[in-house]
Order: sequence, then C-alpha cells, then structure tokens
Amino acid sequence: MERKNVKTRKQSWAEPYKIKMVELLKMTTPAQRQKAIREAGYNTFLLKSEDVYIDLLTDSGTSAMSDRQWAGLMLGDEAYAGSRNFYHLEDAVKRRYGYKYVIPTHQGRGAENLISKSLIKPGHIIPGNMYFTTTRLHQELAGGTFADVIIDDAHDPESDFPFKGNIDLNKVKALIAKHGAAKIPYICVATTVNMAGGQPISLTNLKALRKLTLPYGIKIILDMTRVAENAWFIKEREKGYANKNIAEIVLEICSLTDGATMSAKKDCLVNIGGFLALNDESIYQEASNLVVVYEGLHTYGGLAGRDMEAMAIGIEESLQDEHMKARIGQVVYLGEQLLRCDVPIVQPIGGHGIFIDALRFLPQLKQDQFPAQALAAELYLDSGVRSMERGIVSAGRDSKTGKNNYPALELVRLTIPRRVYTQAHMDVIAESVERVYRNRSKIKGLNMVFEPKYLRFFQARFTKSV
Repeated sequence: MERKNVKTRKQSWAEPYKIKMVELLKMTTPAQRQKAIREAGYNTFLLKSEDVYIDLLTDSGTSAMSDRQWAGLMLGDEAYAGSRNFYHLEDAVKRRYGYKYVIPTHQGRGAENLISKSLIKPGHIIPGNMYFTTTRLHQELAGGTFADVIIDDAHDPESDFPFKGNIDLNKVKALIAKHGAAKIPYICVATTVNMAGGQPISLTNLKALRKLTLPYGIKIILDMTRVAENAWFIKEREKGYANKNIAEIVLEICSLTDGATMSAKKDCLVNIGGFLALNDESIYQEASNLVVVYEGLHTYGGLAGRDMEAMAIGIEESLQDEHMKARIGQVVYLGEQLLRCDVPIVQPIGGHGIFIDALRFLPQLKQDQFPAQALAAELYLDSGVRSMERGIVSAGRDSKTGKNNYPALELVRLTIPRRVYTQAHMDVIAESVERVYRNRSKIKGLNMVFEPKYLRFFQARFTKSV
C-alpha cells in the first residue's frame, strides 16, 4: 500500500571524529565566580583557567589535536639546524598553499613582526580589511599607519551581505591617489575577518584587488590564519565554487597574493606555531635574517621540531571538507540558538565564533562605559563561560592623539575551539546568554583603573560603575 503525506526526515550530521581522551571540567559556584572575576579586574583574560567552565576566550591554540598529530610529536627531530620536521612543514606549505619560501615562527605575531620590519618604512600607509590588534601594532611600531579599506557593510552588524570581509576597491584607489603607490608597500588582506565577526572575503573581490594592485607594484600579503574557514564560505556562497573542495579553494586564494602570515594555532589545529610564507626571494632573505634575531634559526623559528611536525599534519587535516562542515556547523548551531532567543548577534554567522552586539544588547550603556567588557564579565558570572571583548578596549588609543578609538562594532566574542566541545556545551552556552539577556537592564558599565601601554585588552583592569 502506498504511503502518503510522509514528511522527509532531515538528515543529521555529526562530528567526523570520536573521543579517545577527556579533560574533566571544574564546576564553580556563583560566589566563587564573583570572587574570581573581581580579582581579575573584570577582565576575562586575567581569569585562571581552572576557574572557567566552558572556555570561549579564543580559538587560538585551544583546539584538540588528532591522534596523528600526537603521534607526530614523537617524531620530533630536535636538531638545532635543518630538522627534518621543518622540511615536512615546508613541503606542506608549498603543496597546500603554493608559496615558494617558508619561515616558521613561534606564532602569528612573530610573522607579523617579520613582514612589518621587512617591508614597512616610516611614513608608509598599510591598507587592510579592518584592523587586527597585533597586526596594526606591528605596523605602527615599524613606522607605518594602518588604513581601513573594508566595505561599509562590515561595520553594520545587521547587514546580511555574504562577504562582509571584502575590500572596498574605491577606498584603495583613493589612498593611492592621495599618498601615491610608493607609500603603500602592501595591502594586508585577512580571511574571515576577526574584528568584523569572522566575516569572509570573496574570490571575486580578491581577484579584482589583484588586478588593481599589479600595475602599481603593490603587494598583497594575506593574513591566512583562518583561510580554510574562509574557503568553506566561498564554497557555500560564491557562484562557481560549489563543486570545488576546500583544498582547491585555499590554493586559489593564496595564488592571488605575494605572501602570507599564519597563526597556525587556529586553522592548523596546533597549540603553538606559525609561519611567514613568501614568493619574493629578496624579501625572504631579509626576513630569514631577521628571524634569527627575533625567533631562532630560519629552520625552526622559535619552535621545537615536534611542533613543526604537528603543524604539517594539521595543515592537511584542516583542508578536509568533513572537518570544516562540522567546525562551521557547530558555530552555526550556537548562532541559531541565540537568534531564536532574539539575542542581537553579528550576521551572517561567521566562521570561528558568535559575536554578540553589545551596543544592542546593552543600550543603556555608552561605549566609554565598556559595554562589551561588562557583558563578558556578566556571562562568566552567570555560568562560568569565558568569552572576550572585541570593542573599544581592543581598539585601543590613537597612536598620534592618544585618544580612545571608537569602533563601530562593540562585540563580545564567543569563540569556539576546534574539536573540543559538544553540541550539549553549545546548549549550555545559549541558555546562559539568554538568561543574561533577560536580565540585561540590570547590567552596569565599568571603569578602567589600569591600562597597559600596548594591547590593553590583554591586561587592563576595571571596576564596576556605581
């Protein structure tokens, strides 16, 4: 007998791995959390990890390594020079990203320092698709000035444009006309732009940028920290790429650039490490000389051989489509949970975390009352979930005037480590955010009582406003 009106059941997906080892989590009481956050000066960076239940501070170095990566650690060649693990890493970078030269660094900011010192001179302008904290600081310390050339949609948390990380070519043209191409050593292009909420760039935009810069001799340096995640969005959203795999798209992204900085602690699934990749031999020689001063020999760059081996393996694992489907799927799952509760978040949902719009969440607070910082503290107090601020505190001060920078986006980042938490953890997080949202009118602002000279969001301390 024919069955009628049978609904097609939605097919579920699951993580493409199974768990071999667990780390027990510590549950804390409200009184313990109150004491901990007060002692940390209401800065989640200053909390002790043992006082945190679910840690969403960052996805940097917090991923779970695979059994193959752990096995790779046992193959560490700890020779000071010419470690075989370096050559494994070099081979992986050349094959998967297409760059000619590779210099390992202890992490991404080591690579940022090398490229800044190699290419930037006092008075140079460095355009980029929204600032990142350490990147901009290295550029400024080298004598350069960062110029934001991201599209305007990136500063609007409610815009649903699918590629809010894109560069505004007219802004680039205006900078060239104003300063001259000789004053622009390179354009820094970030994938899945962190400060915009993990928003991707499109290949169409990157191709157009390459076409614009070539006649002027302006280089493109990729911040490829989350390039595989960006490739996933291109596959999902950009016409002509649905049938391409992540590895193919990543290679095409890199082919449109002259070099890249990589914090391997994100996409590459390791706890420490990074590299600078280049195509120009003269720049490579300069950076190779500098790395000896700041990091270590050019064949280890501040890393143990075992770290380089884990990184080489992680590069391969990061480019697997099933891995990325699960990685992005978990972030989307959390975002959709919050949207159902009407929590204001940056849309479209980004790659490495959910970004809560603190200005809409806490409309009673002015930006100089540090609403995102205050909200991050409240989330911790509610459930022991640690998040982080990405707003006025992270934006810092203008290097020339000394006044606060006031970014259009005042966000709290719920950053999801790779292969660490389950969907049940996502439910706990969503329920905590919803509870805080229901009681948002009671949340007060903060006063900054200690401010370090550089990158203040790491170490600043606050007190609650009366």
